Amino acid sequence: MYRSYSVSRFLWLLAADAVIFALCAVFFFVGRSFFTSADSEPEPPVRLPVIMYHSVYGDTPSEYVVTPAQLESDLRWLSENGYKSVTAEQLIAYTQGRGGLPLKPVMITLDDGYYNNLTYLLPLLEKYDMTAVVSVVGSYTDNDAACDPHIPCYSYLTWDDIALLAGSGRVELGNHTYDMHSLYSGRTGCKRKEGESEGEYRQALGEDISRLQCEFSANLGLAPRVFTYPFGAVSRESLPVIRENGFLMTLTCRERANLITRDPDCLYGIGRFNRSGLTTTETFMRRITQE
Repeated sequence: MYRSYSVSRFLWLLAADAVIFALCAVFFFVGRSFFTSADSEPEPPVRLPVIMYHSVYGDTPSEYVVTPAQLESDLRWLSENGYKSVTAEQLIAYTQGRGGLPLKPVMITLDDGYYNNLTYLLPLLEKYDMTAVVSVVGSYTDNDAACDPHIPCYSYLTWDDIALLAGSGRVELGNHTYDMHSLYSGRTGCKRKEGESEGEYRQALGEDISRLQCEFSANLGLAPRVFTYPFGAVSRESLPVIRENGFLMTLTCRERANLITRDPDCLYGIGRFNRSGLTTTETFMRRITQE
């Protein structure tokens, strides 16, 4: 026996199905929106103090010289207080959405490429399981180091020395210009000169830093991705040239901590604290870490 067809029942069932479908759609989109917004919640910025050393030598410290004992005291303090050194490559990866950073990161940098960075720095980095960025001035290596090498109190690193640092796995290299680390050439470091056109400036800076990049490539088979401004002298017009030469991080001398985010642009203009040898480890570290 067949049941007769009911139009009203069919319409009722159709309406019920439509209501159920609509509710499912609402729950789906609301749920997806909730989880998506939770997943896309921006990460808080990571505070990064960066230390700027220069020469490491002797037992008579000055504004730009620390003794090996002071350097070891600094690294010991950082280690004992839970700080982990980070590399430029770690920071670059982090800003590009890859990897993470330690809870208490710190970056160690040394400017100018003194030979004593190899003599005293490298063994201490190994001892305390840390890393550093050493920024080299090309003309110092080609001329001064070649003429008078391997005297810890004043010599600069030769290319063979730089290769040892790079091969250690503890040291990254920075470009500190080929021949613009000067206050007596008519400009301050690599800053634009008064009366110099933007085109002239960009050509001069580009030729200088690319020359050193070429020397890194020829001598070591690598190209640094860190550019360090001599004397911290920054010109607004320098950044396009620096980007064009493949640098993803710039180091200045502005004494401030940095806030690292997932935005790669946050690595341009990194501030650093000069480590004067005329203060104690405790005083210096408390100031830069704000503890």
